[in-house]
Amino acid sequence: MTETLGAGSTIGILGGGQLGRMLSVAAARLGYRCHIYDPAPLPPAGHVAEKVVTAAWDDLRALQQFAASVDVITFEFENIPAATLDLLEPVCPIRPGRQALAVSQDRLTEKDFLRDLGLQTAPYAAVDTADELDAALLDIGTPSILKTRRLGYDGKGQARLQGAQDAAAAWDAMQGAPAILEGFVTFSHEVSVIAARGLSGEVAAYDPGENLHRDGILRETRVPARLTAAQRSDAVLMAARILNALDYVGVLGVELFVTAQGLVVNEIAPRVHNSGHWTQNGCAVDQFEQHIRAVVGLPLGDGGRYADVVMENLIGDDMDRVPDLMKARDVALHLYGKPERRAGRKMGHVNHIQRPKS
Repeated sequence: MTETLGAGSTIGILGGGQLGRMLSVAAARLGYRCHIYDPAPLPPAGHVAEKVVTAAWDDLRALQQFAASVDVITFEFENIPAATLDLLEPVCPIRPGRQALAVSQDRLTEKDFLRDLGLQTAPYAAVDTADELDAALLDIGTPSILKTRRLGYDGKGQARLQGAQDAAAAWDAMQGAPAILEGFVTFSHEVSVIAARGLSGEVAAYDPGENLHRDGILRETRVPARLTAAQRSDAVLMAARILNALDYVGVLGVELFVTAQGLVVNEIAPRVHNSGHWTQNGCAVDQFEQHIRAVVGLPLGDGGRYADVVMENLIGDDMDRVPDLMKARDVALHLYGKPERRAGRKMGHVNHIQRPKS
């Protein structure tokens, strides 16, 4: 039997962005309290959590006090320093565990992990020098994309190469950071699977969503995705294989390319995921509640979908549309409480609910 943390227990969340905010709301609905740890002052999650600790990732005293004040620790983003976890783990359990972060924090480690599971990925090669980039280009060719192995998100830390003449500029863009060259994959569209694994090992998955990106940022996720029944089954089974291999506890996102040769894994995210926001208005138990259930040891909820949904991110000046969106029918608005809008900054999202015709 796994130990269940009862209502009234406290969940510590590393990171106070919009994902931490929505996790805190879900936890409160189930009777749990949340404490946020974030180096940035006034994070969005601080509006709804019981307590916010504002301190650096290497603040030994603050981290130990934080860990002692909560019953379990989880996180809302994957770039938490390993040294931070070293300080927290002796005091309080962390879910998901260290392996998931170690795999996802390094793109090369992630690709090797996926290949070892027998899953398809884009062709790739480690690149630590300009000479290694030239050698990798001879093997992988162009078009291709050079990415920093660590950090980088929403199109940051990446440089596209249309030909060998782009190699010098791409390498300069990495600013000396270890990198990985990935070959382009010919695909019809991208989908993602949001799935969860509980403390007991049970797995529950949501319907795959179809993703639309622009300028390296997710703009929309549509559910259901354009997939055959076999592809849908394969996508869910691939997510389950990854969850079990990591001995994972919590919600995980798996991004997949749909190709003529089958499904190709683009990347994994060891957390609740932007492409899973549609679950807030398409399912009885959304991805945020599912994650809370998993990390406190509750049974996982049914991931069944009762409506088709188009999730649309509100980015930067999209906030000007909020008054009209509030008047629209079958639209659920979710704003993150960020005080300053900027180009490329996610300010909220809306779920356009497409109810079955009677």
